[in-house]
This record gives sequence, C-alpha cells and structure tokens, in this order.
Amino acid sequence: MRVLGVDPGLTRCGLGVVDGRPGRPPTMVAVGVVRTPADLDPARRLLQIEQGIEEWVAEHRPAAVAVERVFAQHNVQTVMGTAQAAGIAMLVAARHGLPVALHTPSEVKAAITGSGRAGKEQIGQMVTRILKLDAMPKPADAADALALAICHVWRGGGTSRLAEATGAAAAQQARQRAAYAAATGRVRGGRA
Repeated sequence: MRVLGVDPGLTRCGLGVVDGRPGRPPTMVAVGVVRTPADLDPARRLLQIEQGIEEWVAEHRPAAVAVERVFAQHNVQTVMGTAQAAGIAMLVAARHGLPVALHTPSEVKAAITGSGRAGKEQIGQMVTRILKLDAMPKPADAADALALAICHVWRGGGTSRLAEATGAAAAQQARQRAAYAAATGRVRGGRA
C-alpha cells in the first residue's frame, strides 16, 4: 500500500510517501515540505498548500492519505493554521477519492518508537532506521510526515478495512430492517 503522510502546518506542511505492508519494512518513495511565507495572506498560503499536496497526489498516486489529528494547544492561532492545513489535505484526498485516516501524535509516536511520549529527535532517528535512510529527513515536519505514513501502513490499513467492513455490515442490517418493515407493513394494511 502506498500512503501519503501529511504533517499539517501553515508555514511548513510536511509530506512523506511510503510503500509498505503490515509486518514488512516500508520503503520511502518521497519526502519534502510545502513552505509558505508568513507574511502572505492566510487564504493564499492555504492555496499554496493545496497546490503542493495536489502535485504530490498526482505524482505519487497514493492509495491512502494519513493526516495528523489536530489537538488543542495553548497557541490558538497556531492550532487554527494547523487545522486549516489538515482540512486542505483532507479536501485534496477526497477530491481524488482517497481514504483519509487521522492519527494522533501519541499514536504515531507509539507506532514508530514504542512510546507515545517520544520527542521529535527520537521520531527522526527511528524513521531513519525504519526506512534505512542515510540521513535523518529535515526539517522535523518531513520526518513527522513519514512517521504518519509508516503508522498508517502498520496500524491504519487494518483499521480502515475494519471500519469499511463494519459500515458495510451496518448498511446491510439497515436494508434488512427496511425490507422487514416494508413486508410487515403490507401485511398490516400497508403501513410500515
């Protein structure tokens, strides 16, 4: 499975693409960041992020997109920009019909290092080791994007298949209930 990991941010939006399967070492396809100038209007910055992610999706053709789940921080302005960039990543994925998974920072840290409290340096070192890279991806946003993609390959793929199966089963049950209600409604004078 090829996964595009997105570490959302308004100034630096990390992007990382990996190929892999659960139980096997993943391989890096590409890594980088979309940078936007801080003095640019926020709407234009979001447009640049959208264009950058769009190019990555078109070039690398991922099967899924893993985005860091935004959580509340003390700096409301920072969390707003991060949430907006995450929304752009989800929008691009939806435009291409790609499934989107949101992973919390602690979930990613635990998947990559074994500890949900790992620091950025530990994440970078483990991403370098897991992907057998010569050097740690820089900046940290790039390494974080690769970590998101690895986490999804190792954890998210099964979770999304389970969610799809659960959704399909629920839809089947709803159809059966509707058919039963229609059938019994006709017997009782046409009312369901």
